Amino acid sequence: MTRVTTPRKPRARSQARIDSILDAARTLLAAEGVASLSIYSVAERAEIPPSSVYHFFASVPALLEALTADVHAAFRACLQAPIDHHALGSWRDLSRLVEQRMLDIYAEDAAARQLILAQHGLTEVTQADRQHDLELGELMHKLFDHHFELPTLPSDVDVFALAMELGDRVYARSVQQHGQITPRMAEEGMRVFDAYVGLYLPPYLPKRGIPS
Repeated sequence: MTRVTTPRKPRARSQARIDSILDAARTLLAAEGVASLSIYSVAERAEIPPSSVYHFFASVPALLEALTADVHAAFRACLQAPIDHHALGSWRDLSRLVEQRMLDIYAEDAAARQLILAQHGLTEVTQADRQHDLELGELMHKLFDHHFELPTLPSDVDVFALAMELGDRVYARSVQQHGQITPRMAEEGMRVFDAYVGLYLPPYLPKRGIPS
């Protein structure tokens, strides 16, 4: 009989070390950008030997992938946070609410802007971001369907994931030009999101009396 094993969670001490490494990397990333990040600079910031960083993260891309997952965990949390169903007049109200929550994360987290919106040229991070976007798109689809009676959407296009990517393009341009997402470009990004989703959702959708 084959014994099935499940991955063990890191021990408390190991998890504390991982957290300190990620915190150090996040601080450096926010202050100096991706290009200046190295295993040695992270180790120095975390006040631990470089070998300890290598023990958990074999390379800078591996470290950045972990940070990207951390950022997307915050995005998932904002999609799963409570929403007042009765305050929603249309699907665009829901769209603006969730986009504003994501904008708030970008505004408060410089590392998130560097990872998701800055031009760093790291394929591993970009691929990880796109995979996480697919997961966020699925969550957003479920969220919209929770509050409104959605039409059948195409199965070969991830509408909500693509809408988020398009909005991020606008936010990225703002970060590249101004170092932040300006109020004007935040509005433009939300308009891009709504415009693309609006290709698949009619202006009016029946609202569910009691969310499904």
